[in-house]
Amino acid sequence: MDSLRPYKALCDRIGYQFNDLENLKLALTHRSAGSNHNERLEFLGDAVLGMVVADILYHNFPKVPEGKLTRMRSSLVKGETLAKLAKRFDFSDVLQLGAGELKSGGFSNESILADALEAIIGAIYLEAGIDTCFKLINTWFTEHLNNLDPDYHPKDSKTQLQEYLQGRQLPLPEYIVTDIKGKAHEQTFFVTCKVEGVANSVQATGRSRRKAEQEAARLTLAEIMNVE
Repeated sequence: MDSLRPYKALCDRIGYQFNDLENLKLALTHRSAGSNHNERLEFLGDAVLGMVVADILYHNFPKVPEGKLTRMRSSLVKGETLAKLAKRFDFSDVLQLGAGELKSGGFSNESILADALEAIIGAIYLEAGIDTCFKLINTWFTEHLNNLDPDYHPKDSKTQLQEYLQGRQLPLPEYIVTDIKGKAHEQTFFVTCKVEGVANSVQATGRSRRKAEQEAARLTLAEIMNVE
């Protein structure tokens, strides 16, 4: 069997044929799989995605004020949305994970999937430039863009968790940065979320403190709902 076939098939699904499939392989390699991983590409792809989405929204919604544009952009580039796209493209047969992540179900981990999608955007940017990224992202997000409502105010995971606890007159969650790894331009933040009544504190990681806290809040909500 052609070992490159799964990668070529993924190229068909995302609508871009890589000139060098090694770039795609790297974008799909989680840090748990080795020292040569996708975090630098994810850092780049995150910036490219944010800029492209901002450009699309700016031109598609010429009368919408900045505050609403910011919320709309957040709803498009958040981890949950990116993970859904990654699942649609089906990374399952090409995502490279270490033994620990494999055992813990890393193939369905929303944070890992979202980061891999951003890394792919970074790899495409390096190969083909911003114009190609713009066309692809515009295509990938067509359905989401068509369903955007400028007046909709989505609540992020930290807000949802806070309101859930306040509604039950419980103390607010405590977010603790337990570790920061990596150089200044490519750091990974490790955050623990402590909530009264939840026996095990939830831990999460992110490329920024904000992302790590949001992921910790999302996982804590999921833990609470499973308990209930």
